[in-house]
Amino acid sequence: METTTQSGRGTVEGLPGWDRCAVMGVVNVTPDSFSDGGRFFDTTAAVKRGLDLVAQGADLVDVGGESTRPGASRVDEDEELRRVLPVVRGLASEGVVVSVDTMRASVADRAVAAGAVLVNDVSGGLADPAMVPAVAAAGVPFVVMHWRGFSENMNSRAVYGDVVAEVRDELRARMDAVVDGGIRPELLIVDPGLGFAKKGAHDLALIARQDELRALGRPLLVAASRKRFLGRVLAGDEGAPPPARERDAATAAVSAIAASHGAWAVRVHEVRATADAVRVARAIEGAAK
Repeated sequence: METTTQSGRGTVEGLPGWDRCAVMGVVNVTPDSFSDGGRFFDTTAAVKRGLDLVAQGADLVDVGGESTRPGASRVDEDEELRRVLPVVRGLASEGVVVSVDTMRASVADRAVAAGAVLVNDVSGGLADPAMVPAVAAAGVPFVVMHWRGFSENMNSRAVYGDVVAEVRDELRARMDAVVDGGIRPELLIVDPGLGFAKKGAHDLALIARQDELRALGRPLLVAASRKRFLGRVLAGDEGAPPPARERDAATAAVSAIAASHGAWAVRVHEVRATADAVRVARAIEGAAK
């Protein structure tokens, strides 16, 4: 049965019930990540990275073996499995709460068998028709992200009238579809998909009007870490955006804002500053009561 925290952000069946916004650390087991450029492509390095993120304050670790940056091409199934499974197994064996970031049902299924307790599918189950039945059978929580297409062409789909209303309505329709497919409602988490078929102004509007997304009635995951819109904000009107690794302070700022508006979790590449930010947000929230 679903419970609710004092802050009203909700908990997810099968996951710990944190009393504040949780911090999801990212481990990209890819050679072409936009943010960390293959630094953790080796299994040993990736497992160490996940453990380091936990030591820095991550509550759970999201492991992915396929880049979803704009323009990225897909890797084949065998290669994704080769990248992901040993890392999931290694982290789970150390007691880490592990999420698997994948659009493939086969990867999700085998990652859950290796110890993952959450499936984070940036397509919300649209990329692979077998995903929803697989997650329903596994009985694990599922992230439904707002998605309009694969990375190769998603920028052309960033056309909205009212981005928040359209994202909310498309997420609601997708939630209904996955529930109809057998995933229980209490296992759903929603993600507005910052940077996915979104321009910078769209991303900022989704963060500013987060309360409208929470009206969907499920815990909200905010994944702003190092994304292009932050680089453009930092650059101003004339400057060049700073590299991805120089956007961590901006990421922590968004994490604090998201936490103060009731996000269930924030997904970040560098954990320490965001872990501090969400704890301060929780303290301020408590002092206001």
